[in-house]
Amino acid sequence: MQCGSALGFEPNMLETVALNVENNGLFSIKGKRSKTQYRYCSNYVYDVCNWLVPAGGDTGFCKACELNRTIPDISRPEFMQRWRAIENAKHRLIYQLLRMRLPLITKLQDEQTGLIFDFMADETTDDSERVMTGHDNGVITINIAEADDIEREMARRQMYEVYRTLLGHFRHEIGHYYWDRLMPYTDKLQSFRKLFGDDEVDYAEALQKYYYAGVPANWNENYISAYATMHPWEDWAETWAHYLHIIDTLETAYSFGMSVHPLGTEAKRLHAEIKKDPYAIGDFEIIMELWLPLTFAMNSLNRSMGLHDIYPFVISVPVKEKMKFIHEVVLKAGSKAQ
Repeated sequence: MQCGSALGFEPNMLETVALNVENNGLFSIKGKRSKTQYRYCSNYVYDVCNWLVPAGGDTGFCKACELNRTIPDISRPEFMQRWRAIENAKHRLIYQLLRMRLPLITKLQDEQTGLIFDFMADETTDDSERVMTGHDNGVITINIAEADDIEREMARRQMYEVYRTLLGHFRHEIGHYYWDRLMPYTDKLQSFRKLFGDDEVDYAEALQKYYYAGVPANWNENYISAYATMHPWEDWAETWAHYLHIIDTLETAYSFGMSVHPLGTEAKRLHAEIKKDPYAIGDFEIIMELWLPLTFAMNSLNRSMGLHDIYPFVISVPVKEKMKFIHEVVLKAGSKAQ
């Protein structure tokens, strides 16, 4: 808004950069001596992506958009609007995965271990034929109705959830993908089972039991959500999603130089100086020491505006141990990528 420069996100640098327009219509990065030239991702024309790709690359799509296999019919304005919201959430997810240095390849590169997204709309009102948001062997399907605030709120109320967001769906489903990629046949599997339970329990039977028998009355003592009680895979995915929520929010707070210092000597335990990028913090206890004061302040601010708590969850000791486990798994996977 000040210099009038075009902007773009360079995914290898993980930075938003100012751009020079070259004589050939391509871009170079202002202030950089590199001769690399860029163009926008092919989805830039739809106002859903501002990521950059090298001018001589093999694909017109960026690291986030090349993961798409199916998008909705964007000739319909309401579907175009939903796709834009979906891409906004998905790009935030992919940025976070890149920061964590987690393995991220498409099924075009490796059919067995790759990742792909299908964003689809219901074509019928028959509940038995509705598009189901979920994960299946690296294919993440998102029903684009989740990108509509009204429909998503109706689903939240129907399922008695305290929290339901589009970004949360992405983080939950990608958790399933990374369980498949990072956990089976590793030295961490037994530790996983001690914390989350036996992953070999029949999933279909567990699902039926969850919907017909309900959840234990004291579920919040050991789980981050009621749905996490359904099966160890869902416990992992729900806990994984909250772990990503925490890291992303702390990174934003760090970027703004935020600190929390409540008045009153009795509130000393709620003081926090967020002076370090959470992606560089190895000790999960430090992350938790920062998270509690930050969420206390954020929830209080929301209440001042007459809004619901921004983070309406209590992290019990068992849940914290599960998050710590995920943190260690992520750090180990990221270190292998260096």
